[in-house]
Amino acid sequence: MVDNTANNSANNDANMDDVHKLLIGLQSRIDELESRAALRDLVSDYCIGFDTRDWDRFISIWHSDAVWEIGPPFGTFNGHEGIRRAVYEILYPVWRETHHLTSNLRLSFSDPDHAHGICNVDCMGATMDNVVQMISATYTDDFERRKGTWKIAKRNVVIHYFNPVPGAVMSAPGV
Repeated sequence: MVDNTANNSANNDANMDDVHKLLIGLQSRIDELESRAALRDLVSDYCIGFDTRDWDRFISIWHSDAVWEIGPPFGTFNGHEGIRRAVYEILYPVWRETHHLTSNLRLSFSDPDHAHGICNVDCMGATMDNVVQMISATYTDDFERRKGTWKIAKRNVVIHYFNPVPGAVMSAPGV
């Protein structure tokens, strides 16, 4: 009779190593899927927060030292205070209402805690004097996960067009 105890032990160790590698790989893949969902939520919360003027939702997507490069004619804003200034002193005073629609979000990861995103945005809005405007832009984002939470570290906005829509009226159906 042959004693296979050593072989069985080696096979069990090899199997455990394979299971461990599989679990590590699955954990990594699950983390990326959860991260992708969190990043999509950040992009959506930007639109929802801005359009509904929900400041808490809007500011919650940004790291405290984030940079928001809106570009000409608006400028670059740093940190929560700069973002607050952009929203309350420059943007909200001009817009009666806005409706941001992001699309084509593409995400890539440089490591488990850093991601890059790019998406398009179309925004229809009405100024305080009821001029309807159509804006098209591209958002390029740097996302960082700090202390387990994903937020935007930097958003660059490239505006493709920003035009009035003569004769257009933004009103609810039946109004």
